[in-house]
Amino acid sequence: MNRIIMHIDVNNAYLSWTAIDLLKNGYKSDIRDQIAVIAGNEKERRGVVLAKSIKAKQCGIKTGESLFSARQKCKELKIYSPNHELYDIMSQAMFNLLKKYTPDIEIVSVDECFLDYGKIKNIHKDEVEFAYKIKEEIYNKLGFTVNIGIANNKLCAKMASDFSKPNKVHTLFENEIKDKMWILPIEDLYGIGKKSSEKLINLNIKTIGNLANSKREDLYKYFKNQSEYMINIANGIDNSEVISEARDPKCISHTNTLLSDCDNVEEINVELKRISNMLGNDLRTQCKYANTIAIIIKDKYFTHYTHQYKLKNPTNINDEIYNISKKLFKDSWNNIPVRLIGIRVDSLTEDKNYQISLFEDVKEKESSEKLDKVIDNLRKKYGDKII
Repeated sequence: MNRIIMHIDVNNAYLSWTAIDLLKNGYKSDIRDQIAVIAGNEKERRGVVLAKSIKAKQCGIKTGESLFSARQKCKELKIYSPNHELYDIMSQAMFNLLKKYTPDIEIVSVDECFLDYGKIKNIHKDEVEFAYKIKEEIYNKLGFTVNIGIANNKLCAKMASDFSKPNKVHTLFENEIKDKMWILPIEDLYGIGKKSSEKLINLNIKTIGNLANSKREDLYKYFKNQSEYMINIANGIDNSEVISEARDPKCISHTNTLLSDCDNVEEINVELKRISNMLGNDLRTQCKYANTIAIIIKDKYFTHYTHQYKLKNPTNINDEIYNISKKLFKDSWNNIPVRLIGIRVDSLTEDKNYQISLFEDVKEKESSEKLDKVIDNLRKKYGDKII
C-alpha cells in the first residue's frame, strides 16, 4: 500500500478564530478585513504579534515582532487579545470533524495535523477529491479555511500545504519533488532553522535543490551529524509514521508549538504556567487528581523527549503542576532551542487521600484547591480576563 499523507493547516488560525467569535457575539466588522493583529499583553512583557491580517502584512508587520514596532509601521493598527480557551475549542471541533473519517490523525499543534489517508483510500477513493471535500466541510460547518498538502510522507505533505495560501490544496508526491520543491529557497525547507539556512547560503547553497545534491562530507565540518539529515529532507526523504494518540482516561496532556524556536527560559515558563492552569482546570472539572507529572519537549531538530516525576500526594492544583513542570524542564532541557512544549498528568485518580509529610501542609493544599475552583468558576462565568 502506497503511503498517502495529508497535512491540514488552518489559515491564520488565531486571527480567523477570533474573527469568527467576535462576529458570533455581535461585532459589526470582520477583523480579517482590517489592519489587525492578535497580540499579547505589553504590560506583562508579552506584547508580541501572534497573528496578522493580510492588510497588516501589506503594511510590513511580521509575526513575532513587538507591538511597539508594529505600531510604527501603521498608526491605524487594531489590536485584539488572544483567547486560548476559544482556540482550543475551535481546534477540537476541527479534529473531531476529521476523526469521523479516520482515527489515524497526528495532532501537531492547535491548528495543524497529519492524516494517514492511505489506510482509508479504498473507502474514499481519490485523495485530491477527498481533500477538497473536507476543506469545504470545515469551512461550511466551522467557518474558517484550511490549506491541505498531500504527499507520500509527512515532510512533503507539510511542505505542500505551505506552497500558496489561503484555502488551497497542493500535492508534492515523490515524482514532483524536483520540479516543485528543489526550486524553492533553502529557508523554505521544513526542518531547517534560520541559523542553519544562513550558514548554507554562505556556503552558496541557496536552494533546496542545491542542498539535495550536496555531499555529506562537504557539509560535515559545518553541521556534523546533522549533515545527513539535512540532505535527506532536501530530497524529500522522511520515514516517520503518523502517530495518533488514543485518549487515555488515566492521562491528560496539553502541548503547544511555539511561534519560533525558543531558548528563553522565561518565555517557556510563561507557556508552562498557561498549560498548568489548563490542566488544573481539566482535572478539577473531571474531579480527578494526578499522581505523576511529565514535561514534554520537542526541540528544533524535532527530537522528542519527556521527563516525569511521581508525586508523594496526588494534586490538581495549578501552582503545584507549574512548579514541578518548571523544575522538570530545568532538569531535562539540553539547551537546544525548543519547538514544542507541553505537560502531561498521569495516573489519574478520584482519591485524594494524603500521606502525612513533614514537607507538605495538607490544609494549605486544600485551601489552594478551593481557591483554584473559585477562579475556575469566575473564568467560566466572566471569561479569562476577570482574573
